[in-house]
Amino acid sequence: MGARLRPLKQHRFPDGEALVRAEPHPERNALVVRTLDHPDPKLFETMLAADALRRGGARRVTLVAPYLPYMRQDTVFEPGEPVSQRVLGAMLALVFDRVVTVEAHLHRVRTLREAIPCRAISLSAAPVLARWMKSRAPDALVVGPDHESTPWVRKIGRAAGLKWIVGRKERRGDRSVRVHFDDVPSAGRAFVIDDIASSGATLAAAARALRQRGVKEVDAIVVHALFAPGSMALIRRAGVRRVISCDTIANPTNAIGCAPLVARALEGIA
Repeated sequence: MGARLRPLKQHRFPDGEALVRAEPHPERNALVVRTLDHPDPKLFETMLAADALRRGGARRVTLVAPYLPYMRQDTVFEPGEPVSQRVLGAMLALVFDRVVTVEAHLHRVRTLREAIPCRAISLSAAPVLARWMKSRAPDALVVGPDHESTPWVRKIGRAAGLKWIVGRKERRGDRSVRVHFDDVPSAGRAFVIDDIASSGATLAAAARALRQRGVKEVDAIVVHALFAPGSMALIRRAGVRRVISCDTIANPTNAIGCAPLVARALEGIA
């Protein structure tokens, strides 16, 4: 983007409270860039950064969060639970004019603005995933683990010119998942794709099901590589040959860059 980079300074008081300092600046627009995996220690610091920048001269402050947390709890699944997505959205809208992220986990709302009441945008990683897959395996099968992934998987498959299918997922717990496929086209290689990988249970279940149906090589591709302890071993045991991720969260599996995607979007809404 040709934008000036100004690192923020952080201080931690003995009691654990955070202080964020921003140098005074002449720029009217400020972008706070921070991915929010392991979010609880980061969120309040990020909000303090927005206030510091505004007091330092910024008229408009945008949060660029390649990964945005707390999007999965978008309804009350069990009595007494919060709608975490709305709580986070209200907090961010208090201090940011705009929020830009990649593949927010939106299942029961159509746009990010419904969750965050400001100019909020969730960018699709489908184009960069499609280009990556097409350039490396032009005859592979694109696989989504469940019905909710259908629009996304269809978009990726069509953009890459590849066959695609989705499975039926049966979740029995955070780490207990089964995936069923009614029909698997003949393919020597398959890419199982998902927006978020945390426990690895979904990717592992999909890979086992595909290999049982005769697919010889299974790779896993995810946008947000959360990967809890033990998840990678679980995925490998299921027969996944390679795990690839976007760079929205720093991880050794990062291979697909999203910075140009975000930069183009920011230039378009400046």
